[in-house]
Amino acid sequence: MTMSASCGNRFDRRRSETRRALVRAARTILAESGDTSASIRDIAERADVGFGSFYNHFTCKPELFDAAVADALEEYAQVIDGRLHGLEDPAERLAGAVRLSARMAGAHPEIVSILCHSGLGRIYAGRGLLAARARRDVEQGMASGRFTVVDPVVALVALNGSLLALLELWFTQPEVDNGRASDSMAEMLLHLLGLSTDEARDVARRPLPAAA
Repeated sequence: MTMSASCGNRFDRRRSETRRALVRAARTILAESGDTSASIRDIAERADVGFGSFYNHFTCKPELFDAAVADALEEYAQVIDGRLHGLEDPAERLAGAVRLSARMAGAHPEIVSILCHSGLGRIYAGRGLLAARARRDVEQGMASGRFTVVDPVVALVALNGSLLALLELWFTQPEVDNGRASDSMAEMLLHLLGLSTDEARDVARRPLPAAA
C-alpha cells in the first residue's frame, strides 16, 4: 500500500467515525425527548467533534435527524430480519415482525423511544423495517392472493400506524403484557389484510423463530 493510499484510508475512517458520532448524538437526543431544537454546536459537543465537522456531512439539522431515524430503524430491522430469515409466507413474516418488535422493545429501549418521539411521517419515509420490508411483504401477499387489500399504500399506513401505537403503549404503560398485545395486534392486522378469522389467529399464534 502506498503512503497516499494509507493516508486516504485513515481520512476515510476518520470521516466515517465523525459522521457516525454525529448520528449517535442525534439518536440520543431523539431518544431522550424528541426535541430537535438543539443547536448544531450542542450536537457537535455531544458527538465530541468540531463544530465545523457537522457541515462536512450534513447540510442542516433535519437531514441529520432523518439520518438518525433511518439508522435506528435499520439497526432494529436487521435484528428482526435475522429472526425471520427463511420464512417464505408474507403473512407469517409480517405477523412475526409485529410480534418481535413488541417483544424486543425491552432490549432496544432507545430505538422504541426514537420511534415514539419521531412520529409516523418520518418513520414511514425511512428505509428500515417500517417502510421497505413492510412494503415487500404487503406487495408479495397481494401478488400471491394471500392478501385481498387493493391499495398497498393505505395498507402500509395502517400497518405502520398500528405498530407505532403498539410500541407507544409499551413505552407509556410498561406493565402491559406486550407479547400478548402484539399477538392480538398481528391477528387483527392479518384479518384486515384479508385472512380469515381462524387463519389470522393461527398465523399470529405460531411459535416465533428462535434467535440465532
